[in-house]
Amino acid sequence: IRRCSYFPKDVCLFDKDNKSEPIRVLVTGAAGQIAYSLLYSIGNGSVFGKDQPIILVLLDITPMMGVLDGVLMELQDCALPLLKDVIATDKEEVAFKDLDVAILVGSMPRREGMERKDLLKANVKIFKSQGAALDKYAKKSVKVIVVGNPANTNCLTASKSAPSIPKENFSCLTRLDHNRAKAQIALKLGVTANDVKNVIIWGNHSSTQYPDVNHAKVKLQGKEVGVYEALKDDSWLKGEFVTTVQQRGAAVIKARKLSSAMSAAKAICDHVRDIWFGTPEGEFVSMGVISDGNSYGVPDDLLYSFPVVIKNKTWKFVEGLPINDFSREKMDVTAKELTEEKETAFEFLSSA
Repeated sequence: IRRCSYFPKDVCLFDKDNKSEPIRVLVTGAAGQIAYSLLYSIGNGSVFGKDQPIILVLLDITPMMGVLDGVLMELQDCALPLLKDVIATDKEEVAFKDLDVAILVGSMPRREGMERKDLLKANVKIFKSQGAALDKYAKKSVKVIVVGNPANTNCLTASKSAPSIPKENFSCLTRLDHNRAKAQIALKLGVTANDVKNVIIWGNHSSTQYPDVNHAKVKLQGKEVGVYEALKDDSWLKGEFVTTVQQRGAAVIKARKLSSAMSAAKAICDHVRDIWFGTPEGEFVSMGVISDGNSYGVPDDLLYSFPVVIKNKTWKFVEGLPINDFSREKMDVTAKELTEEKETAFEFLSSA
């Protein structure tokens, strides 16, 4: 276990007038590129607030500990006053102890020639182990955010492996897709992304996801109007817009020769901040959550992305949105993929 050497046990680096107890936040895959973009934002107060001290726990596999030492040094060199302690480890029993928040970024990436089935098998092993560690060591109130792909099914695996933690405490990241959808609408209309709200990502964080703007609003000349009404371009909204958002990750990899990191880190911050502080009045966001009890015809026991509102660190489905035939078909396709993924993963789960 490595610690930031200048964080002695009896010294607090945050303001002595600050009476907040530190929260314990884990980031896995902490030596990777997404974490590299994420850790500074967590440490500087952008996620949990400017007066919330943090104990930051960094977990990675043993071969990455040298790189993780470098990340640790950089966090020291940032001189962030909210960081009470930083712990770098390759041991689950250290990493998962007494957690308030677990951000599970690390996963087995898909390698060339690898079947999706092989990817699921490798990740079931990782997320079964991490779920069991959460169950054994973390607070029962822990909020768990899964980023590592295939995120939805990895999240379901972790939740199933942590039966003593409420399944509602588990969510997976579809906020990056949500942000991509907002940005595409904003670019098309010549407004900022902040002027667009209530887009929805339905389903899987994969190329079957359905970005839906039937209920989205955009601010134009100080007035809120529906996106369909504002754009008057149904064929773009049902065609190129959908495929651009679905395939954006692949487009970034093609251009950058690396997967999305800066935008993924920003989306994680947005997702976690909304869990912590709630969603603004009149707005909803997209989040992969357990599908039990939804009113949109999505089968129970899937980790599926829905529109949600959050208050007091608790999410609720946005209910009563009318679903047209085009949307219904797209929502069913991604639910079918998630059902198949789940079945494959659970075959491995019972034998892992």
